[in-house]
Amino acid sequence: MRLNIAAAVALLVGSTAAGVAMPRQGSGRQVFAHYMVGLTSGQSKDQWQKDITDAKSAGIDGFALNVGSQDSWNAEQLQLAYDTASSNSFNLFLSFDMAASSWTVDQVISLINQYKSASSQLKVNGKPFVSTFEGPTWADNWSSVRSSTGDIFLVPDWSSLGAQGVGAKLGQIDGAFNWGAWPDANQYTMTTGNDQAYKSSLQGKPYMMGVSPYFYTDLPQYNKNWYSSSDSLWYDRWKQVLDIQPEYIEIITWNDYGESSYINAPVAAQIVSGAEGYVDGFDHTAFRFVLPYFISAYKAGNANVELPSEGAVAWYRTTPASVCSNGGTVWGQGGSASAASGTKDVISIIALSNSPQDITVAIGGSTQTVSASSSVGKASFYQVDFTGKSGAVTITVNGKSATGPAISTGCPSSGHVNFNAVAVQV
Repeated sequence: MRLNIAAAVALLVGSTAAGVAMPRQGSGRQVFAHYMVGLTSGQSKDQWQKDITDAKSAGIDGFALNVGSQDSWNAEQLQLAYDTASSNSFNLFLSFDMAASSWTVDQVISLINQYKSASSQLKVNGKPFVSTFEGPTWADNWSSVRSSTGDIFLVPDWSSLGAQGVGAKLGQIDGAFNWGAWPDANQYTMTTGNDQAYKSSLQGKPYMMGVSPYFYTDLPQYNKNWYSSSDSLWYDRWKQVLDIQPEYIEIITWNDYGESSYINAPVAAQIVSGAEGYVDGFDHTAFRFVLPYFISAYKAGNANVELPSEGAVAWYRTTPASVCSNGGTVWGQGGSASAASGTKDVISIIALSNSPQDITVAIGGSTQTVSASSSVGKASFYQVDFTGKSGAVTITVNGKSATGPAISTGCPSSGHVNFNAVAVQV
């Protein structure tokens, strides 16, 4: 899925202190975020610095740099990215977008050779880590790339083949990335069936698991208009990470605003035309609040790690799902049912606490106290129904409160429902 295409990414330390599992040493597990270089025309070094600093503070190890062959700013922006990352001890790797653009073998070889010696280039077994967005028909070209670059560690996303199809190309890859990070059409939640299938097909080779907080896109110029059920997705997927324990994780995405999967505050210059209406004012920074804990637990192989900070993230739409027209948005990629059927009018909350408690949510003049519906380690999940309610939203967790944008019972100025969510940190 991309902004500019139609729908086509050691052992646990034995000793513990005070009953807290220490992070796994030398496990090699790493967490990356998918970064759209195609949106960075004219971007400053300061923006790269901010993004890298913010990502590092959330526990993210590096960016997967999604690059398209047609973008004239690649040379300038990739150099800025690699230089900035090198001075911040942050990892990068190239992820060739082979769905949105066509690459020649020489182009791929040239880019890999240009950056393979950068101190910020992620390497595995001394080989530069390389990924893709799709491109299974390009598979036979990678042998030429390997011989002309001194070899690479190739972990592509060939999700269009399915797990079994990827397994059939095992001799051409060093691992695989599964772009499937959202429920399918007409599914409210997702299971780990596809993850397990990938692990089985890979026969011990590394698995990179896709994890995403949200999905909604409405870009008619690219024939894209769907919402994937995301009411509990951020919690569900991290819980599944702790079950699957993949070698790598790729968060989808850092900055794909057109698909509402971003985990930061929207950068105006990076918002694709047509997405402003559902992105402006819909900050997703708060999704990152839970990352230091979940990433630490993932790397330790144990959810009983030390909690970096107590608090919560809440996310919700600012109107009921059926307040007016759905704008033609369907439920899931390739679906036909209304998106309104794939979401509930709820405020979803992940709270991090050493001693979980009920939480209180006030919507306008109405206050509710709710208990967790699920928990894993020190993370608890809550949902509060806002049917028939409107007004500012205030969430109180363990004595800490935060107020987010108001819920309205009026139709947005677009004339249809905005299925994107705001995220609020407590």
